[in-house]
Amino acid sequence: MKKLNLKSIAALTAAAAMTLSLTACTQTGGDTGGAGNTAQQSGGKTYNVAVVKQMDHASLDEIANAITARLDEIAAEQGVTIHYEVSSGQNDQSVLRQLGDQAIADGVDVIIPIATTAAQVMAVCAEETKTPVVFAAISYPDTADLTGIDYVTGTSDALDTNLIMDMMLAQNPNVSKVGLLYSLSEPNSQVPIAEAKEYLDGKGIAYEEATANTNDEVIAAASSLIADGVDAVFTPTDNVIMSAELAIYEDFIEAGIPHYTGADSFVRNGAFATCGVNYTDLGAQTADLAYKAVTEGMDAMEDYYQVSGGIITVNSETADALGIDYSVFDSMGQVTTVTTTED
Repeated sequence: MKKLNLKSIAALTAAAAMTLSLTACTQTGGDTGGAGNTAQQSGGKTYNVAVVKQMDHASLDEIANAITARLDEIAAEQGVTIHYEVSSGQNDQSVLRQLGDQAIADGVDVIIPIATTAAQVMAVCAEETKTPVVFAAISYPDTADLTGIDYVTGTSDALDTNLIMDMMLAQNPNVSKVGLLYSLSEPNSQVPIAEAKEYLDGKGIAYEEATANTNDEVIAAASSLIADGVDAVFTPTDNVIMSAELAIYEDFIEAGIPHYTGADSFVRNGAFATCGVNYTDLGAQTADLAYKAVTEGMDAMEDYYQVSGGIITVNSETADALGIDYSVFDSMGQVTTVTTTED
């Protein structure tokens, strides 16, 4: 059995607990956007699930939609009823704490938080009741202090940073300066940024760091990297940068700079390429784990489960605009193409 280890993340939500009057953004009703819903079968047991997104953007929406779709399938397969509600914490710890406390008060059977801060807050909310918390898309659960907790498990989407750097150099062996664009508030970015620096130092390639915590700051940071004359930009699975990708991708294209990122959702919003996990698959696997947690218990479950990646995703429109032949990636993994969408 896993042991309790919450001291470091309890401090993260201490201030949030003092300001619970903010209104959370909770989707309800029967639409297909990950809203509250019921997958009902006659004669079986009933389970209540709270799905809590850290914020709204393409990656987290894709995961939430995959989770709820799989919950519907599980209900049909197992002959049970599953009530679920999807809500967004607006990237605000106070709102997340309110959502977590409400889920516990409502007596849900499992909470599924999506992204690191959401998972940290939900773990604190569930400490007393030991309600299962099954997180989705935590790149580095150890770094986020989400391991060793006996009621917490989930899925990890950790990056193969070196492979993305290899892609960058395969596409342009003459890269001399790389921009590192990320948020200091995102735990998911700490390890891959350190790995990218180590890789680039080993190759003797210079890099410029640009950090941001709001959309306006992301736009300014991207502009600074363009002005610095970087040859390419790398961003990990950073939720802050992801939420602003649509605002910066055209500037990078105009400057002739390919943006390599940590998730395919960036690429669907205009970034050039990534190599990582499929978030629809990750969401489905997370739903399976959540059902296992409530029906079989947590004792036999691992701290977390690494979702296999290795899928290279390229935005073909961005590649054409940059004049890049992405066939160089064919020998590096399974290559799929997407075009730019605004969802």
